[in-house]
Amino acid sequence: MPCEQQESGAAPARYVVGVDVGSTVLKCHVYDRAAAVRGSSCRKVESLYPRPGWVELDPEVLWSQFVGVIKEAVQAAGLHMRQIDGLGIATQRATFITWHKRTGKPFHNFISWQDLRSAELVNSWNKSLLLKVIHVIFTVLHFLTGSDRYLAPSFLTFSTQQTSMKLSWVFKNIHEAEEAAKKNNCCFGTVDTWLLYRLTKGSVYATDYSNASATGVFEPFMKCWNPTLCYLLSIPMSIYPPVKDTSFNFGSADSEIFGVPVPIMAVVADQQSAMFGECCFHPGDIKLTMGTGGFWNVNTGEHLFASQRELYPLIGWKIGEEVVYLTEGCMSDMGSAIKWAQDIDLFTNVDETAKMARSIVDSQGVCFVPGFQVSVHDPYLCASFMGLKPSTTRNHLVRAILESVAFRNKRLYDIIVKKVRIPLQTIRADGGVSNNSFVMQMTSDLINKKIEKPANADMSSLGAAFLAGLASGFWTDKEQLKKLRQIEAVFEPQKDLEEYKPAMDAWLQAMKRSLNW
Repeated sequence: MPCEQQESGAAPARYVVGVDVGSTVLKCHVYDRAAAVRGSSCRKVESLYPRPGWVELDPEVLWSQFVGVIKEAVQAAGLHMRQIDGLGIATQRATFITWHKRTGKPFHNFISWQDLRSAELVNSWNKSLLLKVIHVIFTVLHFLTGSDRYLAPSFLTFSTQQTSMKLSWVFKNIHEAEEAAKKNNCCFGTVDTWLLYRLTKGSVYATDYSNASATGVFEPFMKCWNPTLCYLLSIPMSIYPPVKDTSFNFGSADSEIFGVPVPIMAVVADQQSAMFGECCFHPGDIKLTMGTGGFWNVNTGEHLFASQRELYPLIGWKIGEEVVYLTEGCMSDMGSAIKWAQDIDLFTNVDETAKMARSIVDSQGVCFVPGFQVSVHDPYLCASFMGLKPSTTRNHLVRAILESVAFRNKRLYDIIVKKVRIPLQTIRADGGVSNNSFVMQMTSDLINKKIEKPANADMSSLGAAFLAGLASGFWTDKEQLKKLRQIEAVFEPQKDLEEYKPAMDAWLQAMKRSLNW
C-alpha cells in the first residue's frame, strides 16, 4: 500500500500532475501541496524528417508517449490515479494537425513549428506587392488613430515558424483536407487541442488563449481568430476550435484511459506555462528560458504591445476576467547548439562545459555563430566558427559556443529595454542551459542585472500544475504559489561590461560575415 494511503479509512492525500510536451522531450511530474515532485517520468519526442526541411511528429506515437509518461509518473510516486486532483498540460507551440471531424482521422502528421515546407510561400509573400500595400494602409491607420492594433500589421512579416503559412500550404497540397473543409468537416488543432480531443474521446474540442495567440492566426487585440489573415491566405474560418480560459475545467479524461476519470484543469503553451511556474505575475517581471531555443518573456500586464523589431505580443494566460499579456523575443539554436557540440565530441558531459570555459582566460578570438535553423530575419544565415588558429583547442571552441549564448541574451535584452515601455523587474531563468553557471554569470555581467535560478528547472510542467491546481482548488491563489518558489542560485554582476567589449565586438562582426551566405 502506498505510504500516502492513510490508515483507518482516512481520505488519501491529493496531488496534481503537470505534463510538458516539448520539442525534444516529454516530461511528467506529480506535485504535492508544497509543489515538491513526488514522481516523474520522461520520454524523448521522436521527430520525423520525411523530406529535407520537413519536421513532423507521428500523432499516434505522441499520444501513446503522453499517456505512458502520466501513468509512469503516478506509479513512480506510489499513487493511484484517483488521488490526482487535476491534470495540467503544457505543450510546444504552433505545432499543429488537421483531422476529419466525423471520423477523427488525421489528414497528415503533426507539422512542427520547426518545419520549413512553407519557406517558398513565406519568401513569396514577404516580397509581394500586396504585403507592401497592407503595410502602407495600416501605417496610415496607425498614424490617424494612434491605435497599437494597427501598428503590428504595418510591418507584418511572415515566418516559417508561424502556423499560418503552413496551414495555407496544407489546403493547397492536401486534397482531403481541402475537401473536408468545404463541407465543414475539417478540424484544426495545436498539440493541446489534439490531446484534449483524444483524452475525452472526441467530446471536447478546444484550445486556450495562450496556445491560440502563439499560432500567428489569432488576433490578440480582439481575442479571436483573424478573419482578414485567413481570407488572404485562403484558410477556411470553420476549422478553428473554441478558445477557453487557461486555468479551466476542460472535462475529464475518459475512464478507459487511466482507469478513472481524471479532471483536465489546464492547458497552456510551454513558454507561458514556464512564466507562470516562475511566478512572474507582475508587470515588468521577466522570464528567460534557455532550452532548445531561447525565449525572453516580459509580463506587460493588461497592456498589449504591438509587434516591434524582433519582439511580438502574446496572451500569457486568461483566468476568469484576468487576461495577462506578454512580450516575447526568441532565439533559435541555444541548447541545440550545445547538443551538437556534444554530438561531435567536443565534450562528453554537458556539466563539464562551464569548467572548460573557465579553464582559459578567453576564446582566443574564436567566435561561434549559431544558425542551424532558418532565421526569421535572414533565411541564409550560416552557422560557423570564425577566428580559428593552430593553437585553438576544444576549450576555446566550447567557450565560444557558450559566449554566443550570453551575447545573444545581451542583444535581445537591449531590444527589450528599448522597446518595452514599462519598468523591468525581476529576471528569472529556467531551461536546461540555465544549469550552466558560465552562461548565467556572463549573461548577468552583460546585462548588469541580477538573475534568479529556481531549484526546479522544469518550469513548464510546474506552471501547468499550478494552473491546474488553481482551477481545482488544490491551491487557493497566486500568493500561495509565490510562497512555494524555491531559488537555487542568484547570479549578480561581477565584471564590468567593458571587459567583454572586444569579444562581443568580434562576435558581432562574425555575425555580419555569416549573413546572406
